[in-house]
Amino acid sequence: MKITGFVKEIIAGEEREFNSGHASTLVTLPNGDVLCAWFGGSWEKGPDVAVWMARRTKDGWQKPYVVADTRGVALWNPVLFTLLDGRIALYYKEGETISIWKTMVKYSSDGGVTFGEATELVPGDMGNGRGPVKNKPILLSNGAIAAPASFEGALWDSFVDLSTDGGKTWEMSGLVPLKRIGFNEVHIVHDKRHCYGKGIIQPTLWESEPGHVHMFTRSTSSAIFRSDSMDGGRTWCCGYESGLPNNNSGVDIVKLPKGGLVLAWNPNGNHPNYYKGSRTPLVLSYSADNGVTWETVKVLEDGKGCFAYPSIVADENAVHVTYTVRRETIAYARVEYTV
Repeated sequence: MKITGFVKEIIAGEEREFNSGHASTLVTLPNGDVLCAWFGGSWEKGPDVAVWMARRTKDGWQKPYVVADTRGVALWNPVLFTLLDGRIALYYKEGETISIWKTMVKYSSDGGVTFGEATELVPGDMGNGRGPVKNKPILLSNGAIAAPASFEGALWDSFVDLSTDGGKTWEMSGLVPLKRIGFNEVHIVHDKRHCYGKGIIQPTLWESEPGHVHMFTRSTSSAIFRSDSMDGGRTWCCGYESGLPNNNSGVDIVKLPKGGLVLAWNPNGNHPNYYKGSRTPLVLSYSADNGVTWETVKVLEDGKGCFAYPSIVADENAVHVTYTVRRETIAYARVEYTV
């Protein structure tokens, strides 16, 4: 993969109307516009935290505005996705804490100019967090939507929510099996299928061939974990280390239209403290062999501070990335490429 052009922009600068922005998501539109959403407010978990949105046209980024807000209750982790019928879905979590959040969804039929009223994605699902948790769903070759999902409590577990009716109803896959081992057992010789601590969350998905679906996940084990499914995402193999480090922070993958994968991530582990490693630098890496080996093709950020939680999509000519900047605002990068 060769980089042929690069543009980087701050979506909301010093004039922004929120103190802290995090967990961005984006989609590209047929007219060339880019739509980005994130949660913003006083700080993560704050009762004033809402979902903000901004649009990039040929003239640049328009002023951000609130697209979803529940008075007195924090909102989290928005995810944008374009459905087969052309509508844009905005998924997000609502709840004072992760343990009681629920997944809400709004739809736009006019390219993200306006969104309808919010409804629960899976009615009565409080505390389970169904549907996409950070990263975008993908459309499988059989027409189903696969949404990367996870449970985040005393244990962390990843799974996929599947919809065969265009996102109206959802069915959980099995949880990714995991061989957990305690931090106090770190001295024990282990293989790639041992995971220290709570486990794995926030999957990102791709399909390599019909029915063969794969995920990378954030983990508490100082490594990006991987799992593979041979039945369209319904069951998964035991999670195992991918060979890449992880700082207990989010990652995202996109499959390029002509093949190959691009991963947005922080190439750091979190050993030995097993909490969180450094969230800088933030890089793009490319794999031509279905995620087995990787080469870094672009450094997006390498300064001091937090550059993390990337979201990535691609078209024929460019990869588009948004990410958190120092827990204050959101940046956008357009990376033109050839393969």
